[in-house]
Amino acid sequence: MRNGGGKIAVSAGLLGLLGLTLILSGCGGNLLGSSTSLDSMFGSSKATTTSSESAAGVGSADANADIECPTVDVRLGAATFMVGNKPGEGEPAAMDLRYQGSIIRTARECKVVGGVMTMKVGIEGRVITGPAGGPGNVDVPLRLAVVKEGVTPKPILSKLARIPVTITGAIDRVTFTHVDPEISFPMPVPAADIDSYIVYVGFDSMAAPAPKRPPAKRASKPKQS
Repeated sequence: MRNGGGKIAVSAGLLGLLGLTLILSGCGGNLLGSSTSLDSMFGSSKATTTSSESAAGVGSADANADIECPTVDVRLGAATFMVGNKPGEGEPAAMDLRYQGSIIRTARECKVVGGVMTMKVGIEGRVITGPAGGPGNVDVPLRLAVVKEGVTPKPILSKLARIPVTITGAIDRVTFTHVDPEISFPMPVPAADIDSYIVYVGFDSMAAPAPKRPPAKRASKPKQS
């Protein structure tokens, strides 16, 4: 397993907000901690790609040669997910933050069969409570997208996953894991072009469900005498 090099830009305000929520949740130090959940799912400490076919249809790669497994990277601007007291009103103020999600690490494995690359991509993240947080349920929207980078980036595929996370305490932190074993797309020709492919992962705030509003009360009709 190899972690994708995250190209994450975080504003000073967001860093301060993250620090505040980490203190309130009792979570300090390295976010990676000692979690081994992805390790147990992938069974290997290194991402590898193997080909079980001849070179026909996948460029000039040798049939027994390893093909580079595309990097998994965190999408710029999609590294955190915040839920406030007023859903739908943009980034919440520090004291209005209920929950904040972050991506801790990623893993991937690849294989090529019949000219098709199939990736198994794992994402491990964490949801912590903020100043306005408490027990509740959070629907975490994760987006996985394969992009061929270049002068004009070319989207290859995009998938959305919703991860239900349950917060049980007023001050809590919950780790979640999502593994998608079916990220499949045709190998480029020549096969060496696979080096320009990147799997971007991140939170898709636009796909978050709209908050449920209580039904409007009907005005009672006056009783007729």
